[in-house]
Amino acid sequence: MLKDNLIMLRTMNGLSQEQIAEKIDISRQAYGKWEKGETIPDVEKCALLAEFYGTTVDSLLHFDTNQDGIVVPPAPKGKHIFGTVTMSERGQIVIPKAARDTMDMKPGERLIVLGDENEGIALMKASLFEERLAEVMKQAQQSSEEV
Repeated sequence: MLKDNLIMLRTMNGLSQEQIAEKIDISRQAYGKWEKGETIPDVEKCALLAEFYGTTVDSLLHFDTNQDGIVVPPAPKGKHIFGTVTMSERGQIVIPKAARDTMDMKPGERLIVLGDENEGIALMKASLFEERLAEVMKQAQQSSEEV
């Protein structure tokens, strides 16, 4: 679990064992033993690792796979990777329960579907989107009045 996450996070960030070891003030050999699963870091070092990678200690310690058995990297702090869903022929998907609970989504709630042709689709609560849009419009109006 931990060893796999350490390898994945280090690789995703393009860092060497030596670079990580230097950041958290340990030897490269000690870090290498963590990645091999020969030893595990103490709580303080886990906290430093989580902070360095921008995740939580909990995410660092747990190994997650999605429903297809694909390994999912630890999500950044405050972010979530809820797994995969399958779209029906009518374009319908079921939002995972963990996502609905974490994001406090209720049946009948309106969602905005956002898209980027290169990155994909994201969902956002319509109420939050409308609040942010109103803020942007207010700022734009204030800027035009200043000119």
